[in-house]
Amino acid sequence: MLIRYRAAHIQHMQKSLNLMNLHLTNVISDITGVTGMKIIRAIVGGERDPKTLSQYRDPNCKNSEEVIAKSLEGNYQSDHLFTLQQGLELYDIYRAKIRICDEELEKLYSQFTPQVEIAENPLPSLRKKKKGKHKNEPDYDLRSYLYQMTGVDLTAIDGLDVLTVQSILSEVGTDMSKWKSVKHFTSWLGLAPENEISGGKVLRRGTKKVKSRANLAFRQAAMGVSKGKSALGAFYRRVRAKHGPGVAIVATAHKIARIFYVMLKERRAYISPDTTAYEENQKARAIKNLKRKAAKLGLDVVPAAA
Repeated sequence: MLIRYRAAHIQHMQKSLNLMNLHLTNVISDITGVTGMKIIRAIVGGERDPKTLSQYRDPNCKNSEEVIAKSLEGNYQSDHLFTLQQGLELYDIYRAKIRICDEELEKLYSQFTPQVEIAENPLPSLRKKKKGKHKNEPDYDLRSYLYQMTGVDLTAIDGLDVLTVQSILSEVGTDMSKWKSVKHFTSWLGLAPENEISGGKVLRRGTKKVKSRANLAFRQAAMGVSKGKSALGAFYRRVRAKHGPGVAIVATAHKIARIFYVMLKERRAYISPDTTAYEENQKARAIKNLKRKAAKLGLDVVPAAA
């Protein structure tokens, strides 16, 4: 809720900048980043010189100071400066409130009985290369808390980060015995097929409509792996080529949910195969199916001559 409210004031700051013809969003991907916030605070503080403002550029910023300076040549009208200041102050208020919530969450995490002693079974190293810390991630080590609470590193699943895992666990909990099988779990999530049949005729094909943050989180994870080099990414692209993106998202989310269920229920670590291994496995299955069909017809499948 606080993040949603804070986002509204980010939009207010963007609008104020645009009305002053300061197109900062054209040269900076996120105005709430290091460079953007330094420039905005300097503008509110009274600085107007584009060259001076561009010197607040972070070394990791892609655009040069000259490019940023050109985007800061505008009309600094008092009314728009006032609304910019108001938006910045409200942004800081919600940012402080979010920090207080994170501190409270850390206290609650520390009250959980650890399922694994992190000293004896240390947290596995990250297999996936992180691009950087998400701006909504808390300051404390959330990954370690989730690992101790569940006994497995659920962030090892492609597409799942600490915030996504936290969102899913807040809906489903850590006790998977509430569902008789993984099929019941995916059906409860609304990620399994549920066809409406009457008189032997299929009236509707699709999944059950549910309102669940866990359902949304698994779908977002499926979108996250769609362009990746993991086996789940290759699976998404294979289904998309055959059935379209809508079916591919649900199918991939269903597969991620099954992995999540087994890991949490059996306390089993997950090792993701790479794309090459997945494609070789799919090729072997296709050849096996061809040979079975050919055998029924009294034929045989042989490799083509080189």
